[in-house]
Amino acid sequence: MPVIAFQGRPGAYSDLACRAARPGWTTFPCRSFAEAIEAVRDGVADEALLPCENSLAGRVAEIHALLPEAGLKIVGEHFERVEHCLLGVPGTKIKDIRRIHTHPVAMAQVRNLLRDNGFEGVTEFDTAGAAELVAEWGRKEDAAVASSLAGELNGLEIICRNVEDAQHNTTRFYRVALPHVKPELDAGTAMMTSLIVCVRHVPGALCDVLTSFARYGVNMTRIESYMLGGSFEASHFLMDVEGAPEDEKVSNALGDLADVCQSWRLLGSYARSPFRDVM
Repeated sequence: MPVIAFQGRPGAYSDLACRAARPGWTTFPCRSFAEAIEAVRDGVADEALLPCENSLAGRVAEIHALLPEAGLKIVGEHFERVEHCLLGVPGTKIKDIRRIHTHPVAMAQVRNLLRDNGFEGVTEFDTAGAAELVAEWGRKEDAAVASSLAGELNGLEIICRNVEDAQHNTTRFYRVALPHVKPELDAGTAMMTSLIVCVRHVPGALCDVLTSFARYGVNMTRIESYMLGGSFEASHFLMDVEGAPEDEKVSNALGDLADVCQSWRLLGSYARSPFRDVM
């Protein structure tokens, strides 16, 4: 049975996302994003599911640092609606809670819960891991923000559902695999392409890059800057654009790109998620 790796403990949101993105696959928990990437490189897992951005908390910075040098390619994307639950040991009431434990990204998505109740936020390595700790401690003053599955697996009660700050709270994931793996595509599938661009350190360099795509009508859905090599000059950018390198307009844009930037590198071309049509 194929295996898909994720960062976190069983019941983490990435675990749920793996089950939705790859139904029937075995999910493989890892202690870190780097370990999930390593699991694919070592052949322990066929793919890894890595969160890259969230509609509330923004980009997942660690993924942006690891992905360019991971030696893997993006073979798909997945969007997962995040529904946070406030979890406590059986019998816990809101008035009993003093501290909320969860992952830093999740903590950024429940600011209203913390502010309105005066809770202290304590960051942990993982949402499901926070649920495990709360269950282990058995104290009513400590609660976790995690998935309902994490609560079920650890014998915790759901005190409140949907405690996230906004209903649109959604995380986007990259599915990554070894370079030789080909994405599964149907005829006529709408595509996305991700690449890293290194611009020249001259005025208007980024404008020239963006013009290369605009000239041929290639829509860019995302751009993120990088600071690499100890420099504070953001000369590297991760870009997501609509289309595949084989498409005429994308091919033309990439041809122009070679003339206006220092270098560029393809991270992957993959099927566009249907979720984009209902966002």
